[in-house]
Amino acid sequence: MRENELAASRGARRKSRRIGRGNGSGHGTYSGRGLKGQNARSGGGVRPFFEGGQLPLVKRLPHKRGFTNHFRVEYTGVNVGRLEIFPEGTEITSKELLEAGIIRKKDRPVKILGGGDCTRPLTIRVDKVTSAAQAKIEAAGGRVE
Repeated sequence: MRENELAASRGARRKSRRIGRGNGSGHGTYSGRGLKGQNARSGGGVRPFFEGGQLPLVKRLPHKRGFTNHFRVEYTGVNVGRLEIFPEGTEITSKELLEAGIIRKKDRPVKILGGGDCTRPLTIRVDKVTSAAQAKIEAAGGRVE
C-alpha cells in the first residue's frame, strides 16, 4: 500500500452542504436563513455577547477598583510544624525544603510561619521568619540566621 492509495473509511467524510443551488438540493430559495430579518441579510447578525438590548453582563458587573502593587513579593509559607521531618541539628535552607517536597516553587522566597510546634534544635536559613516561629525554634534550642 502506498501513501497515494490511502483513503478514509466509508462514512468518515461527509459531503459539504451546497447552499443556494436550487430547490432540488433542499437548500435553495432562502438558503437556510429563514425569512426576512437581520440574520437573513448579508453581513447581518449581532455581535457576540449582544443580549437583545438588555444591559450586557459585562456592563452589569462592577468595575475593577484600586491598584496592583507590582513590587509586591510573594512568599511561600511553611509552618514550623512541617520542619519536624528533619533530624536534629539540620541546617534548613530553601534547597532542603524543595528536596523534601515541602515547597514546590523554587523561584519564590520562603517564609517560616508559627503554625505547629518545634521540638528539635534546627538551624534555619531562609528569607523571612515570623517572630512567633523564631520564638518556637529558639525555645527548642535551634537558631535562626
